[in-house]
Amino acid sequence: MSCLSLPLVCALLCASTCVALCPPRCECMNTRHTVRCASAALRQIPAAIPRDASRLMITGDTIHRLEHGELNGLKNVTDLDLSNNGILEVGSRAFSSMLVLRSLVLNNNSLVLIHPEAFSVPGSPLQELSLRSSLYNYSSLTDLVTALRWGDLSNLLLLDLSGNRLVLLPPGMFSPLPNLQRLYLGNNSLLGIFNSTFSGAEQLLELDLTRNAFRDISGEGLGELERLGRVRLLLSQNPYVCGCEMQEFARWINSSKVTVGDTDRLYCDFPAEQRNVSLRDLDARALGCFGKPGEEVADLSLQTSYVFLGLVLGFVGMVFLFVVYLNRRGIKKWITDIYEACRDVLEGYHYRYEIDSDPRLGHVQQTNSKQGRPRTDARLGRIPSDTCITQIPSDVTL
Repeated sequence: MSCLSLPLVCALLCASTCVALCPPRCECMNTRHTVRCASAALRQIPAAIPRDASRLMITGDTIHRLEHGELNGLKNVTDLDLSNNGILEVGSRAFSSMLVLRSLVLNNNSLVLIHPEAFSVPGSPLQELSLRSSLYNYSSLTDLVTALRWGDLSNLLLLDLSGNRLVLLPPGMFSPLPNLQRLYLGNNSLLGIFNSTFSGAEQLLELDLTRNAFRDISGEGLGELERLGRVRLLLSQNPYVCGCEMQEFARWINSSKVTVGDTDRLYCDFPAEQRNVSLRDLDARALGCFGKPGEEVADLSLQTSYVFLGLVLGFVGMVFLFVVYLNRRGIKKWITDIYEACRDVLEGYHYRYEIDSDPRLGHVQQTNSKQGRPRTDARLGRIPSDTCITQIPSDVTL
């Protein structure tokens, strides 16, 4: 009887010890040594967490900052979930004491500041990092890029950045993650893919780009995706515009070595007559295109350039007319002076022509030269020097 009761007593003692070590308003479970604190009105990480806990879930609380040393007692925790806690700042080396941490979940927070060494852990044990709906703005993305570069996350296999309103991914953002295999970028506002967007992430096996703002994927973007090789790509639930420029994308879907896992769910969204048409079935005839792909866009760009040039020339003309109006008096005086000067010169040439064409005036000139005393009129002094005398003296008989 005593032998049978001894294991029972030991089990009761162990259970009472575990219950005693469990933090207030938290739940401790023996399954994988899990500690769960959900909506427990916590303002910081509890100190009385069992040392053998391997999974810690603190969700729905109010923990605004994660500082260095705050998680020192969690050396055996492999999975840490701090979702929905209103976290604003992750301090430098906040998780550095968690030497066996493999999975870190920070979903549904409002990260304003991420220090460059926020995810730095000796030995780089981290394999999964989830930041779904956690980045506050574009500055937070810039901080994250720096943290990925400085965090020595060479063993990271999964990165979840879905639901963060991302519009553009910085070139080479994932290059510090050479072993990354699963990348989730769904439910953002991404507009395009460019060269070096996924540079350094050649080991990707799954890439989720669903529920973004892709209207088309350019040739540059298709080349970047083709370079990933063996990745399984998800592209559905995007507002694709099925115009002539979509032909290249449609051909790529049907011929690429990249596996598009949701090909059957790729549909046109615009224009209305093409809505819900599968991208796999698009061709030049269905789109009503008879030229090379991109000619329509080129023509539109050329027309836009002409319109812009017309607006610029119109603006320059308005400025010129305004300047002329402001200087109208000076311009009027300048034009009058030029007119009078030109009139004097033309009159002089007119007088010279009359003298040269009348032979009787030549006789007058010879008579005056024989007498040796040519008579002049005082008014001739006002005639320009380059004109001939046109007024006939009074003593000349014609």
